[in-house]
Amino acid sequence: MNESLITLQGRVGGDVSLRRAGDAEVASFRLACTPRRYQRKTDSWVDADTQWFTGLAWRGLAENCDRSLRRGDAVVVHGRLNAQTWVNKAGVEVTTFEIDAVFVGHDLTKGTSVFTRPAREPDGGEEVAAASGTAEAGAAA
Repeated sequence: MNESLITLQGRVGGDVSLRRAGDAEVASFRLACTPRRYQRKTDSWVDADTQWFTGLAWRGLAENCDRSLRRGDAVVVHGRLNAQTWVNKAGVEVTTFEIDAVFVGHDLTKGTSVFTRPAREPDGGEEVAAASGTAEAGAAA
């Protein structure tokens, strides 16, 4: 395949929307990317225009994004960039950009985060956390 993958750094621009698409969960969120440029003349940093993208995450990543991302969070999103062209109500052709996320994470240059693994069910049907808690309790006794 000749797909272009990109990495974007920005902030979540609103609440994550989780919906069902066929058999899969899909999370959608707005991503605001504001480049900063250094200007020698004024010896200062200046914000350029904010660029907006729609992030799409599927299946397990969708559920993790829904649980983890909040408006204003600094994130890094890596995935496939898609351009969608459509005509708005005023008859003007508009192009929007979506990134079909492969991975999403908090941008640790902007703050800290706590990673929590989701509980998984082993073949026996018990949750791993419950099984390990029982083993620890047995070992302590």
